Amino acid sequence: MTLARFIRRQLLSLSGVGLMLGALFFAAALTPTLIPRSYLTQGALAGGCFAIGYFAGVLWRRLWHYLELPEPSARARSLANALVAASCLLVVLAALWRTTAWQNAIRDVMKMAPVETAYPLKVSIIALVTFVVLLVLGRLFALLAHILAVGTRRAIPRKLANVIGVIVAGLLFWSIASNVLIRIAFNALDSSFRELDVLFEPERPQPTAADKTGGPASLVKWTELGRMGRRFIASGPTAAEISAVTERPALEPVRVYVGLAARDTAQARARLALDELKRQHGFERKVLIVITPTGTGWIDPAAMDTVEYLHHGDVASVAMQYSYLNSPLSLLFQPEYGAEAARALFAEIYGYWTTLPKERRPKLYLHGLSLGAMNSETSAELFETIGDPIAGALWSGAPFESRIWRSITDNRNPGSPAWLPQFRDSRFVRFMNQNGPTVPPDTPWGPMRVVYLQYASDAITFFAYRDAYRAPAWMNPPRGPDVSPELRWYPIVTMLQLALDMAVATHTPMGFGHVYAPEHYVDAWVAVTDVNDWSAEALAKLKSYLAARARQAPGDDPDRGG
Repeated sequence: MTLARFIRRQLLSLSGVGLMLGALFFAAALTPTLIPRSYLTQGALAGGCFAIGYFAGVLWRRLWHYLELPEPSARARSLANALVAASCLLVVLAALWRTTAWQNAIRDVMKMAPVETAYPLKVSIIALVTFVVLLVLGRLFALLAHILAVGTRRAIPRKLANVIGVIVAGLLFWSIASNVLIRIAFNALDSSFRELDVLFEPERPQPTAADKTGGPASLVKWTELGRMGRRFIASGPTAAEISAVTERPALEPVRVYVGLAARDTAQARARLALDELKRQHGFERKVLIVITPTGTGWIDPAAMDTVEYLHHGDVASVAMQYSYLNSPLSLLFQPEYGAEAARALFAEIYGYWTTLPKERRPKLYLHGLSLGAMNSETSAELFETIGDPIAGALWSGAPFESRIWRSITDNRNPGSPAWLPQFRDSRFVRFMNQNGPTVPPDTPWGPMRVVYLQYASDAITFFAYRDAYRAPAWMNPPRGPDVSPELRWYPIVTMLQLALDMAVATHTPMGFGHVYAPEHYVDAWVAVTDVNDWSAEALAKLKSYLAARARQAPGDDPDRGG
């Protein structure tokens, strides 16, 4: 058989219903969601959606035939197929024509320069390749299910054999994917991230001061901090730098970090962190922050530099690493590690903190970004702290699986939007975005202050599996200031679009998506830590300084690199 005849045969074997439904899925995939897309990611998404629509159409057609429902005449079917196919083709062409405008609608709300074209031809080619690959896999699955069904028909009825064939084939495909392919990929990635973690960067030399983590007198060796730990220790502002901006005397901030290589267990690393914090007199500071990092151990400098400037360096912070993988991979493969590490560190720090005289100990806060926020939420148990509560917490970009965040959002006050909820009388928890808090600044707080900093364009926060079958509440008007008015909900497709948005949520300008800006951290830390010795003019000056510095040398979180 010649190649031309083989291709022609494969084309003729395609399902008309599947192609029509696939075309509609393809067109829907081109519409905007939260994050701008490149032609490569857009093509892969559109091709995947086309394949899902095609398989749904094939399944519908086979189910119709399997149930022996009445079939239309050949003439009626041909006429209907022609009309539907023509309509679907027009929809696809219209969607490709609108692709550039849709992408610019997202870029506009993020204050990004518009693109001249979204490369619809390249998108179509990549989508076609993606569809063909998925079609081949789908036909291999169908072939395996057929072989298994034929092999069991001798012992059981035909229809039951067909069902068993599909189930067994599905289990085999899932087993191969999860136990072989995914495991190999996981081991390769873990090894790669582990090797990256031990790399030394010459621009971040080992501290020479005895009171620094990783320094000559430190209980934690410089080599045991890991790459992200060395960045955290070496990148913080000095007392002189803080004074130059605040024009007031400042202390050298205390930063403690323990890497994975320091000890074998989370409990041992937590005890080491406590001992190092005590050695540096961290409990003698005004503010003490227990940080839960992202998956790789990265800590956002936009968050920590900000609070150190606000409190004139009178801040101690402590963190420890729990994974080499970035946040999405850590969440998939090691979800228990982050929670275990966060719990162990908080238990050690809080246990010692409660033994200190209340009038002399620092105010204790929690902080985490992304996966760190989710794990930080679970680190403090209510019944453990209710008799001696901490001062509060700042959690930014909490993932959609964060249990406490989800509960508060679902039980928000009627009339408040899902992307910036109000919860009861706002004495315990408040939400903030680019425009600050949802309540007036003079609204009284209770004994504990919790702030969630989140952007409406952050898919890591607002993705949900139920988006496949119902429109998310955050899409209801009024929408967030960074969400395109062109965004629409489509069954299944919107969930897949948002899943892709999660993967590229750190590829946005600062102040959008999953990239949190220091000027917004200023408002959040002012609220959480009760900063009251700064004038409005001085805060505005600090915001401008931190924003300019961050945009000149943006953060290098590996999670941001995708």
